[in-house]
Amino acid sequence: MTTYTILIILSGLVIFSYLFDMIAKKTKVPSVLLLLFLGIGLKQVVTYFKIETFDFLTILPTLGTVGLILIVFEGALDLKYDKEKNKLIKKTLFSAVTILLLTTVAITFILHELTGNTYYLCFVNAIPFSVISSAIAIPSAANINRKDREFVIYESSFSDIAGIILFNFAISNDSFHVSAFASLGAELVMIFLFASVSCLLLLYLIGKISHNIKFFLIISILILVYAIGQSYHLSALIIVLAFGLFLNNSDEIRIPIFRKYFIYPNLSKDLVQLHQLSAESAFLMRTFFFVIFGFTIVIDQFQDITLLQYGLLILVATYLIRLLYLKFVAKMPISPTLFITPRGLISILLFYNLPKEMRINGVETGLLFLMILATSIIMSVGLLGAKKEKQVV
Repeated sequence: MTTYTILIILSGLVIFSYLFDMIAKKTKVPSVLLLLFLGIGLKQVVTYFKIETFDFLTILPTLGTVGLILIVFEGALDLKYDKEKNKLIKKTLFSAVTILLLTTVAITFILHELTGNTYYLCFVNAIPFSVISSAIAIPSAANINRKDREFVIYESSFSDIAGIILFNFAISNDSFHVSAFASLGAELVMIFLFASVSCLLLLYLIGKISHNIKFFLIISILILVYAIGQSYHLSALIIVLAFGLFLNNSDEIRIPIFRKYFIYPNLSKDLVQLHQLSAESAFLMRTFFFVIFGFTIVIDQFQDITLLQYGLLILVATYLIRLLYLKFVAKMPISPTLFITPRGLISILLFYNLPKEMRINGVETGLLFLMILATSIIMSVGLLGAKKEKQVV
């Protein structure tokens, strides 16, 4: 391929992604689905014309990680804290953690019965299929009412964080004993301290940098902090969520010394620009990530009846647990929150970070794609149904 051909393809993908976003707003079909099918279509074209490409799997985790950081950061910048939201935060945190654990346990038993592998291996493989994807849930919830939208943003972000914590804990400990949980507690204390220091440092830098290029620098530092935290097996996504919340609510902190050194006149204006930049960057990363993931899918896997059996059982367990929790524990309206439990970017990242020796035969990328496809379609139908109910009322 020539340089100009590559530029045409890249710019074309961005244009298609923009059009898909417009279609998504009208039809409630997640743009992610359209991007995945675009990637699959491109793979068929490349295969037919025997065009030589390189191994996209080498860059997929990096694109996905950057996209996840930007999407969670953008979602956090939308949240304004007040004391009345304490109940919502506790509710969504408990919902995210409880549903994650129950779903993981249920899928563990399903995989154990179907494959005969040890409970430990089944548990580790079950985690990527149990995490709600904020990368899909947050944009999809843009047009629902504010109360439900805030529930989705908090719950999906907490699910991502809890999923990463659980995944890191599971692959680092082949048996769950007292010392393992003690290490987990120490890790959480470290990450909260790390997050607090990072938030203060980043806010201070925003106020002090006078160069006209500073927001990409701040995002780069945020990604650097995330990467450092993850390299030490700390669940650094907490830092991303905390920083977004901290920035958007820093003007509410009334401590004199804090306001003296961290609050400056153009803060609100800078936050608007930072939010816009993070949103557009997240859009770009999401576009390339899901197109490339669709490109890497092996279509022949869907001829395997076993894969379809796995997918159906996992889907039933996922929605049954969520239904029972929302109805009897959370005691909140079922529609549309029941349907907003998509699998996506975070599931893919966790799956690809699973050590090869821990992977189970039959639990392949095809099953992952099937879950992303099915949960996205169910979410689309649920959102359309909720919209029609609202119009009737």
